[in-house]
Amino acid sequence: MRFHMCPFQARLAHVAAEAELKVPYADELPSRQTQLAALRDTPEFDVLVVGGGATGAGCALDAVTRNLKTALVERSDFSSGTSSRSTKLIHGGVRYLQKAIMQLDYEQYMMVKEALHERANLLEIAPHLSAPLPIMLPVYKWWQLPYYWAGIKMYDLVAGIYCLKSSYVLSKSKALEHFPMLKKDKLVGAIVYYDGQHNDARMNLAIALSAARHGAAVANYTEVVRLLKTKDPQTGKERVCGARCRDVTTGQEFDVRAKCVINATGPFTDSLRQMDKQETSNICQPSAGVHIVIPGYYSPDNMGLLDPATSDGRVIFFLPWENMTIAGTTDTPTNVTAHPIPGEDDINFILREVRNYLSPDVEVRRGDVLAAWSGIRPLVTDPNSKDTQSICRNHIVSISDSGLVTIAGGKWTTYRSMAEETLDAAITSHSLSAEPCRTVGLMLEGAKGWTPTLYIRLVQDYGLEKEVAQHLASTYGGKAFDVAKMAKVTGKRWPIVGKRLVSEFPYIEAEVLYAIKEYACTAIDVIARRTRLGFLNVQAADEALPRIVHIMGKELNWSQEKRTEELEAAKKFLYHEMGYRSRSEQLTKTSEINLDYQEVVRYKNRFHKFDKESKGFITTVDVQRVLESINVHIDENALHEILNEVDLNKNGQVEIDEFLQLMSAVKKGHVSDSRLAILMKTAEETLETRGPVTVDRSGGGV
Repeated sequence: MRFHMCPFQARLAHVAAEAELKVPYADELPSRQTQLAALRDTPEFDVLVVGGGATGAGCALDAVTRNLKTALVERSDFSSGTSSRSTKLIHGGVRYLQKAIMQLDYEQYMMVKEALHERANLLEIAPHLSAPLPIMLPVYKWWQLPYYWAGIKMYDLVAGIYCLKSSYVLSKSKALEHFPMLKKDKLVGAIVYYDGQHNDARMNLAIALSAARHGAAVANYTEVVRLLKTKDPQTGKERVCGARCRDVTTGQEFDVRAKCVINATGPFTDSLRQMDKQETSNICQPSAGVHIVIPGYYSPDNMGLLDPATSDGRVIFFLPWENMTIAGTTDTPTNVTAHPIPGEDDINFILREVRNYLSPDVEVRRGDVLAAWSGIRPLVTDPNSKDTQSICRNHIVSISDSGLVTIAGGKWTTYRSMAEETLDAAITSHSLSAEPCRTVGLMLEGAKGWTPTLYIRLVQDYGLEKEVAQHLASTYGGKAFDVAKMAKVTGKRWPIVGKRLVSEFPYIEAEVLYAIKEYACTAIDVIARRTRLGFLNVQAADEALPRIVHIMGKELNWSQEKRTEELEAAKKFLYHEMGYRSRSEQLTKTSEINLDYQEVVRYKNRFHKFDKESKGFITTVDVQRVLESINVHIDENALHEILNEVDLNKNGQVEIDEFLQLMSAVKKGHVSDSRLAILMKTAEETLETRGPVTVDRSGGGV
């Protein structure tokens, strides 16, 4: 049984542990080329970890801090799979505790207890990337109040000294004060409990970068082609002794030799196990979890919502995150793929469940979905099991006959304890000489030097906007100063430095340059994992892409061909994996024009104010002419983008039918932030009143 210290004792132990640890790259991270050279040229590592998700990065950090010579390879980018597509919660699992109590399941109970300890540790070792979040459980039946209250109090009790804050009950009026958009009808009251929330991809990256700083040779875009084996002279058995790897960016292959190979490939666990032994049966049953992002005004700034019993028995979270609102998740069996796509049925299921809990005054529209993604949970199960919801999210550590160590299953929250258990097993089975685990309380990348008021110094010392400074502090922690130093002067009175990539998000151009230092190799790495723009708003990410590709291309000496390739790959990623396809299809799928006669007349008149020659279509020239007549100037590229959103057949012009189709989709709520619709409506009003006109991406009815 693991011994848990109280936080104060633990903190003292952490300081002592950190003091003994050497950090060879405390000042500057080695470049990716240096890391690849280390992988290629080191005669033999103690441990080679395959997989750069939370668990793999956790294993590498655990190994290197035990003074083991450590390598990690990831065939895509760090956190490119499941680890960046979570609900962003650091939690023990309220429903697992409910199952543990109802089914008298001691294993589930211990899993929750361990997760609550790990939750406390993660909040302590990366305070810039994580924080406690109050989550409201609305109650609509009187008998449910004591039932849920008892369950939540048990959650506090199991957490013990690691309880973040004590849960409490709210009256109906207080619940509505905290969450004004909640459905009032039949509301009895609410229970509020606390869990942790984090920026998952950045947290994963922080773990990988911490491993690199401590001396691990880590490389993304490095694929395992096959496992290397040697015959044990004593037993005559084949033993895994490394891997043949390929640098995905160049195609160059090389051998990485290691005494022990750890398989931490998440949903791809079985493919590596079968690389070791072809006839191995599957232990991983993948399940897809879809999430959507809707505007921040759908939830309060600092309170989430839990729907404990959806129409099909699943749990839905509704959480504020990065000034937006995340809603999810689904839980459906799926096939393993590196590029999961969010389905329209799942998106609509989440929207329906959200509508059930929100006031009828709040219209939740399909067009409000700014991004959507699907993540594949690597559930460990009996291959004959059919119901993924009944599978425990626990993990297993197994060692094959040839010595391949596999860590499979588990949860984001418990990545550290899973890594500790994996390394303990690896050290024992491979007779490695290592020190005890030191990752409890080991501060992650950026944690050192971070304080809640650090952003004020960034504003004062560099002249950054407050919102940008807060974002840099909460993303990079103490390393935010390194990003600020790279920021260019804006030429404006304020802010002095820090040019934004897109106007409504606090991401700045300097972050693209810093991302390269953090091993970003592609534009997708930047929009999805170094910044989170692709997860927050696909349209904004699409707009930022040309600038991101330009900055990266200049820094990495990309040819024009490579720049075009990067731009296309990133657009494809947004279109398929981040829900842009579902979003754009709201217009193409609703091809029937559902407008009454008066509406058709009104919208045709509006269209003809722009189509002076009655051509039956409008171009950027037509729109520019009208805007100039009312003294409004919009950049030509921006205007092309605005029209392109509505130009279904991509012929560079918007026909009258396309415009009526757009207005019909707006009316039905399928499209909610069309800039062309807002621009034409406002321009029409301005032609009559000669007042000012504004064009924003988001907001405003049409």
